[in-house]
Amino acid sequence: MVDQTRSWTDDLSMNVVFPHTLDTERLPQIGLVVLKSDETIERDFRDLLPRTVELLVTRVPAGDELTLDNLTQIQNHLREAVGLFPTGVDFAALAYGCTSGTAVLGVPRVEALLHDAANTREVSNPLSALLAASEALGVRRIGVLSPYSQPVSDRLCGTLGEHGLEVAACGSFAVPHEAMVVRIDAGSILFGAAQLARQAHFDALFLSCTNLRTLGLLERLEEQLGVPVMSSNQVLAWHLMQQLGIETEGPGRLFRTGSRAVVSA
Repeated sequence: MVDQTRSWTDDLSMNVVFPHTLDTERLPQIGLVVLKSDETIERDFRDLLPRTVELLVTRVPAGDELTLDNLTQIQNHLREAVGLFPTGVDFAALAYGCTSGTAVLGVPRVEALLHDAANTREVSNPLSALLAASEALGVRRIGVLSPYSQPVSDRLCGTLGEHGLEVAACGSFAVPHEAMVVRIDAGSILFGAAQLARQAHFDALFLSCTNLRTLGLLERLEEQLGVPVMSSNQVLAWHLMQQLGIETEGPGRLFRTGSRAVVSA
């Protein structure tokens, strides 16, 4: 019997080339630089960002220990990390997703590194976002709860003070390794927040660290403490949307302010 079947590859004339057109418009693209150890921020951003933007993510090398030196060294890898984004992207905004790293390097340094590494109209980071969020909420005296070692926690709270916020109480879980941060459970965070509220009066509470799983606790803590409660990922997503003038929804009083106030750090 003669085999009547053949592959399309047997006849090059069947390899048809079709005409096509290219889209000339894209949704606003947001770039997010994430520490290699972060297991939380991408999940939170999927919940926080609207479908009217596109999120592109890259990872930057970082040491496993939460030390001032390791956080400082990240700057040496930022350009390479940003270079892993698709070629030719014109970002609407580019964000560095590390709260403690921004505190250690300083907001001006982080902003300069981002602008130098990519073509972007706006830049953000959790500290600049917190300052904008605090202004929108009309708060100045805050409590801070973080997972960091004592030196890193002190640097964070000191940096916030330098930018005009009054830190009424600063508490930490003092975990030595980044891998432990994502595993700090909800009960520990709720307890730490309650203890800070007993220790001092503040107008708002900030839960620091993009890797700390706090997003689902914001509404509960606001009800318990009677003050706005903000987290690193919440304020960062909010700030990016404010910069782009895009309406969005999210947990906490911050997303109900209706404010478009965006301040420079």
